[in-house]
Amino acid sequence: MPDIVIVAFLGFIASGAYLIGLVVGLYLPLSKRLLGSILAFASGALICALALELAFHSALELGHKGFGVDRAWLFVGGGFGVGAVVYFLASLLLENQGAAIRYPTQFREYVRKRRRDDTAETIGLLAKSNLMCHLPPEQIADFLHVVRRRRLAPREVLFRAGDRGDALYIVAKGKVQVMERATDGEHALAELEPGQTFGEMALLTGGVRTATVRAVEATELLRIDRKDFRDLMGRDRVIADSIQRLSYDRAMANLTGGANPDTWARVASASVENLSRSEETRLLIEAAHGAGLAIAFGSFLDTVPACFVIGAKFAGLEHGLPLTLLLATFLSCIPEAAASGSMLLKAGFRPSKIFLLWSCMILAGIAAAVVGNMLLAGSESTTAVFAQALAGGAILALVAHTMIPEAIDEGGSIIVLPTVAGFLVALYLALVESMG
Repeated sequence: MPDIVIVAFLGFIASGAYLIGLVVGLYLPLSKRLLGSILAFASGALICALALELAFHSALELGHKGFGVDRAWLFVGGGFGVGAVVYFLASLLLENQGAAIRYPTQFREYVRKRRRDDTAETIGLLAKSNLMCHLPPEQIADFLHVVRRRRLAPREVLFRAGDRGDALYIVAKGKVQVMERATDGEHALAELEPGQTFGEMALLTGGVRTATVRAVEATELLRIDRKDFRDLMGRDRVIADSIQRLSYDRAMANLTGGANPDTWARVASASVENLSRSEETRLLIEAAHGAGLAIAFGSFLDTVPACFVIGAKFAGLEHGLPLTLLLATFLSCIPEAAASGSMLLKAGFRPSKIFLLWSCMILAGIAAAVVGNMLLAGSESTTAVFAQALAGGAILALVAHTMIPEAIDEGGSIIVLPTVAGFLVALYLALVESMG
């Protein structure tokens, strides 16, 4: 049988387990602890394979070429480092484009980042409200739940003079005009731009509006209703005490002072790290919209390096098979695909589309194994050593970035044991291959 056919078959075995994982994730759910243990075992085996089959053996080959210990370490280590950095940067880029929805832990990291970005913008605007700056920034998480967004079309009137004051507004985007009523009509008093606040006294007194406000252009506002504000005061003694210190007859004077907005915003931002996850489903569907290519490229990024190395390490049946890498890659595919399939299903992808995506990954794995074999099989050049080190660095980054976090998420702290077991089994296979 031609070597290229064998290599293609090895690539199929290594990546074909994705289909098994999809069936498990979509139709035959196994316990999370079992899936986590399988992934941890594969992680340990991959770490051992990378350390022995790529890093150590590659350094020995360089030693035979006259490299000293330091030069060999720098050469192989540099390849691993560059491969890990390239994988990490590409992974972050793709995750920001929606590829994060493939795995639960990556998606939660994406959600936390999105939440920090979204709340940072809101907090920055709240910090410019002098009334908000009189409130304890540590309590801002409670306030974020009552902040609403209101959009106005150009020239749309928000409220008129004489209307009941029922909310505070902060201009987030666009511009509004404050109009004064006169005998000959209404005249513009001021234009408020992003970051400026109006209607603060409505939260304190609920009095009538003294001016008309309308949008100059398409505008987005933050709104805090007086009812929500009063309810929050009733539930939170700290906030209520802070507001009571702002006596009504001193309120207008106090509103010109307040805490430093930058300091207030920093403290407030630090207090919202543990907000609830109630919007994760919305963010999941939102992130998945139009993210098909990012998901595909992210999956290619996870599949190609390991299969490339498997192909490169195969130099004919007389030299044996790269069993350690093959076993670890095969095992890692099952829980990875199970977790990914479940997440993609929640994001609104049809099962047929999910299977199509991962079928493409299998084809990519076969192609990567064939290319690796054609380019590097049997080669002992420094170029071949460095190329394998690059791929090894990408695999190691994958283990640290995805596989171990997913294993912990699925199985908990118990995954320490199967990780060590995977390492020891891989070590045994490597010894059999070298000494048997």
